[in-house]
Amino acid sequence: MTQSLQNYRRITVKIGSALLVDRSTGLKREWLASLVDDVEALTSAGADVLVVSSGAIALGRTILGLGKRALKLEESQAAAAVGQIALAGAWSDELGRKGLKSGQVLVTLGDTEERRRYLNARATISTLLKMRAVPVINENDTVATTEIRYGDNDRLAARVATMMGADLLVLLSDIDGLYTAPPALDPSAAFIPVVDRITPEIEAMAGGAASELSRGGMRTKLDAGKIATTAGTAMVITLGSRLNPLSAIDRGERATFFRPSASPVKGYKTWIAGQLEPAGRLVVDAGAVGALLSGKSLLPAGVKQVAGSFSRGDTVAILGPEGREIARGLVAYDAADAVRIAGLKTAEIATVLGYEARSAMVHRDDLVVSRPAEPMRVEG
Repeated sequence: MTQSLQNYRRITVKIGSALLVDRSTGLKREWLASLVDDVEALTSAGADVLVVSSGAIALGRTILGLGKRALKLEESQAAAAVGQIALAGAWSDELGRKGLKSGQVLVTLGDTEERRRYLNARATISTLLKMRAVPVINENDTVATTEIRYGDNDRLAARVATMMGADLLVLLSDIDGLYTAPPALDPSAAFIPVVDRITPEIEAMAGGAASELSRGGMRTKLDAGKIATTAGTAMVITLGSRLNPLSAIDRGERATFFRPSASPVKGYKTWIAGQLEPAGRLVVDAGAVGALLSGKSLLPAGVKQVAGSFSRGDTVAILGPEGREIARGLVAYDAADAVRIAGLKTAEIATVLGYEARSAMVHRDDLVVSRPAEPMRVEG
């Protein structure tokens, strides 16, 4: 379903820690060399390739001899500091062996969630690509904390892919795709080769993290898929542990292909749709749901409940009466005022607030609506 990878113009490849790092011996150099061979083949065919590489903490803890025990925050950050140097050096050496230049880009959650920093990160990576260098991107684990981090590179890779306008995101994993249930726990689980849309039914199939080296699991991969496909980026989940894992996709090895939206959001709205954690939530009535789906703004009259502490301009999630998210957008009111005017008609807003205010709680120009459900395919 993916055709050939060489048919894609720009590809983001995410590598998990367990693929790159052996718990006893450190970096898996033979595997890394085989992946770089695949990257070189794609770049020679004219594609831009971006790498989102996990492994800094895992590699650093191996170098420092920290074993498998749980690390304190400052120990994780120290391990990341050591691992980032080693990891960047390994990528530089292997890419250089194939005549490719590389550039390390370390980001934090704020670099993609705050609009100005998002644009700065995009400009830096764009310049690297124009110079025919392969960006090697990772979360800056030396400064990130639990409250201000992605915590997994699946969603980071999706944010990078959409930020850079990639048309394909490849998640190299320790599983060969999506199943109806975690196959290690349910031998009867059926493989799903194609997903047309990530529905609640699909999300219910996700399990937990697969290894102590990885913070992610199928759930974060599906979160990544929602970010990517909404912006028009196709996604593939496939087994990464074999040598030359990208070539394996072209050879027809098992993988799950997630179709991109037929009507993707673009530009400014890509940033809104990809926000990981909305600052608040607005629950709306059925009438408001219909209005939003028809392309209209969200008016206060349709808002039944306001939750969260947010300021004007923050991203909020908009939920229907049944509690399912139907849209995201930039709210025009602070949370306190939103509570005061929820359910009011437009003519009543000024009387309650004491000043002339915007008629829309979320204007349609600042709003991204989710798509309706589509079918999936299952292999028994």
